[in-house]
Amino acid sequence: MFSSTLKWFQIKWKSYRHRFVPWIALNLRKNERSLRQVTKRTEDKLVPDKEVSQSLLELFRALFRRDVARHREILNLLPHLAQTHYLTEEAAQETHGGRPADQYDATLQTLGFCIERRPSSVPFAGVGVFVTTGFVPKGTTVALYPGTIYQAHEPIFFQSIRNPFVFRCIDGVLIDGNNKGISKTVYKSCSGRDQIGPFRLSDISWLTANPNNPLAVGQYVNNCTNERSANVCYQEYDVPDAFPLELRQYLPNVNYSHDAQRPLRCVVLVSLRDIREGEELFSNYYTIVH
Repeated sequence: MFSSTLKWFQIKWKSYRHRFVPWIALNLRKNERSLRQVTKRTEDKLVPDKEVSQSLLELFRALFRRDVARHREILNLLPHLAQTHYLTEEAAQETHGGRPADQYDATLQTLGFCIERRPSSVPFAGVGVFVTTGFVPKGTTVALYPGTIYQAHEPIFFQSIRNPFVFRCIDGVLIDGNNKGISKTVYKSCSGRDQIGPFRLSDISWLTANPNNPLAVGQYVNNCTNERSANVCYQEYDVPDAFPLELRQYLPNVNYSHDAQRPLRCVVLVSLRDIREGEELFSNYYTIVH
């Protein structure tokens, strides 16, 4: 009885310790290369936001073309030029290997790689994210951290209980990336609230095992270790107002408050080096702002 209880506690501790502040403080110097350090709150950009937008737009347009038949109502509300762009013969018949392209084919064709959730290579780390196909060059947007966006003053107490997926941005904004329980209910409610006619302004499929946007798995990227250094880092990205309305359905984030007076906050994971097929993604959980 005692040995089984001790074993259970050890397993829980291996997971929880990365959120236990005293343990973090004592162990930062043991693995300094795992730290993310920025000199100012605004200087955490590995790549410009313009490049992040370009990567997301290329992928989202490919995903929209893949489902163009399902989006007829949306297409009819778009300007003629936009309709023509999506309805070209090449777009409508986009295939991969003689079969209709799925979301992973679209990702491979536009970005040159695919990522998927699989059991982590780190003991007791649970699920991880791997590059399953292709090659990721340095400075590439690799994944998105999905979830509900809370401003620093907004309530998140009950959602945060036993929740390891709450991400804190440098400016205090929080992202709840949990796809279960009350977090899931809150996200779906906020997403439905913001819908404008046929236009969904956020993606709810990341709450399932098969997200429409294959990059929306950033909450499962594990922390680096002494043996496995970080190959991606978090970068805060505010969605520009000019982001096409018909493509916002692939953004895996939604504001908790309907009247948020700021752009939608997203967090992308950007590659720190070239990443090859078969490698697991590892990030830096800790940021020091000097």
